[in-house]
Amino acid sequence: MNIAKNMEAVFLAALVVAVSISNTFAAPAAPLQLAARPVVQAVPTAPAITIVIVGKRLTAAQKAALAA
Repeated sequence: MNIAKNMEAVFLAALVVAVSISNTFAAPAAPLQLAARPVVQAVPTAPAITIVIVGKRLTAAQKAALAA
């Protein structure tokens, strides 16, 4: 059997074994302590900005002159 061809599978198998063994002997983690969150007030929002663009449409002759 050529081990070089199956090196990825060997590595993954060794990784799975190592992780399972380390989880077996690991001490249980302390319960997570959450700090109390300060109360945050909402900031008043400004009304949405509306932009109006006003202009004349180009005529066909003006468009042709610009394209040339």
